Amino acid sequence: MSQAELSLSLQFADPRHRALLPRHKVQRWIRAALELPGEITVRIVDAEEGQALNRDFRSKDYATNVLTFDYSHEPVVTADLVICAEVVEREALEAGIDIAAHYAHMLVHGTLHAQGYDHEEDDEAECMEARESEVLMALGFADPYAKT
Repeated sequence: MSQAELSLSLQFADPRHRALLPRHKVQRWIRAALELPGEITVRIVDAEEGQALNRDFRSKDYATNVLTFDYSHEPVVTADLVICAEVVEREALEAGIDIAAHYAHMLVHGTLHAQGYDHEEDDEAECMEARESEVLMALGFADPYAKT
């Protein structure tokens, strides 16, 4: 597992899952996906803020699970990860998975985006999903893309 240096700012605009996201766990999950040193801000938001950011920056008028604002990929990964608590909770309940496990997935997913990974094209998606699965399973979580 990666031991990249990480400077983390963890913000809770929506505190509903604060107990599920202790700083040491968030750091561990992000570090596992980091390939270079990182300066990352994680902001947990409500649906209103999530929708406003998604609308303003991606022209999509709905709250999404994670938004990644990446500013540099090297020599230091610099990014803001915005995670919508309501969407993560709803998706976890719909999928029948633990909410904390879904947060771990969203943090890994966002951290990979912050390093330039993408999933717009099929080959990119295959590479990114394989990396997500590898990181999450190394952390002790189930493969989020395993076909059941």
